[in-house]
Amino acid sequence: MNNETNSSHNGSSSSVQRDTSRPLTEEELDRYSRQMIVPGMGKEAQLRLLNAKVLIIGAGGLGCPAAQYIAGAGIGTIGVVDGDVVERSNLHRQVGHSTSRIGQPKVLSLITHLKELNPLPTYIAHTEHITPLNAADLISGYDLILDCTDNPATRYLISDICVLLCKPLVSAASVQTSGQIIVLNCPPTPQGLLEGGPYPPCYRCCFKKPPPANAQLSCGEAGILGPVVGLMGVAQAGEAIKILASNLHIPPAEGEERRPVEPTLLLYSYSLTSLMGPFTFRALKMAPRKKSCFACGEGSQERLTLEGVKRGEPNYEFFCGLGAGPKQGVLKEEERISPREFVEKVQTQKEGKYVVLDTREKEHFSFGSIEGAVNLPFGKLLSKAAQLKRSGEMTPGVEDLLPPETKVKDGEEDVPIYVVCRRGLDSQEAVEKLKEMGLDKGGKRKIVDIAGGMKAWKEQVDPSFPYL
Repeated sequence: MNNETNSSHNGSSSSVQRDTSRPLTEEELDRYSRQMIVPGMGKEAQLRLLNAKVLIIGAGGLGCPAAQYIAGAGIGTIGVVDGDVVERSNLHRQVGHSTSRIGQPKVLSLITHLKELNPLPTYIAHTEHITPLNAADLISGYDLILDCTDNPATRYLISDICVLLCKPLVSAASVQTSGQIIVLNCPPTPQGLLEGGPYPPCYRCCFKKPPPANAQLSCGEAGILGPVVGLMGVAQAGEAIKILASNLHIPPAEGEERRPVEPTLLLYSYSLTSLMGPFTFRALKMAPRKKSCFACGEGSQERLTLEGVKRGEPNYEFFCGLGAGPKQGVLKEEERISPREFVEKVQTQKEGKYVVLDTREKEHFSFGSIEGAVNLPFGKLLSKAAQLKRSGEMTPGVEDLLPPETKVKDGEEDVPIYVVCRRGLDSQEAVEKLKEMGLDKGGKRKIVDIAGGMKAWKEQVDPSFPYL
């Protein structure tokens, strides 16, 4: 029986022992025969998969390959959560979509693909983004959760809800040429239980603090190789099949002793330039559940609750630094100029020198830039700024950070600097950093942000610009 719905799957918790005594149908025997003869599988394990319910959160680079192998293995009910639509730029890595389905909701596109692969499972579509308001409703009806999202704030949210609802979680991430995967809360253990451990950790136990906001790069910002993220998605499917086939998704019965799945963070990296080897794997053993963990540790007045999550406590965006840092409008009006104004008031003037610093990475810069722009990658600028902050004074080489065009002879006025980035966020911070480093000469040199970055440049000035 196939099922497809856009509403949340609001069933009761399904992490219970189900009947594994029924006979397999002729089609099931034929379809799943090759995996059932693998040592450790067999008919009983296959029936556990057929009875299982898996929720895949994210129908992108991780979710597509994970979903394909989850469906192929015969998981009985597969829910998919995503609020985005298919774009052409997705297709090099999001292998569950196709050119013919560009513009369709990703969830519906992926389910269309999965039905062609295996029509037997029940597919449930959740064409919405997961949020603190709907997370519990989405997760509650499933046995196992796969976090295939692409940002830390959502990863913390998913892990927190899995702790509160006692659900095992397979979490993965990937960007550029590296990826990671970890199994959390498996077997699922009630919040606050520490006696008789060790017990499996949650995401907060492993990553108490998120990475700095300026290091949280999405695939759209930093890029991604398809096989790298695909490998992580396939690994998620493998972990899910192992957990479900072994009944590790079922909470231990009272008095039952069961060792947790050893918490191991698997790191994968691939080099496009190294000739010494195509890839590397590293496995890092993680500590068990922490007594002081806000999510799964012992109770306190600040203990995590479902009601608190729905009220916005904790605030995941703020916790991950996404509510802080430079945003549109943070700089003063005189410190900003639109791309159209830059062309009219600066570029078209015959007299007067100026310099444009483009803070995008060199790979973005190589596809096109404002005429005469000099590439100064944002990461390099931040590194210099940190060096200056540590020393407390102008460090050797700071002036050398700027290109020769910005340097003037004695007696000449300092040329103004116009800073641009991809979307207008990094450039605002870059303006502030340049001033902190003293490169505005106490206000004598203008340092101005080109608002909206190259995205706005394409919209206001040059529609043919290859914005990537």
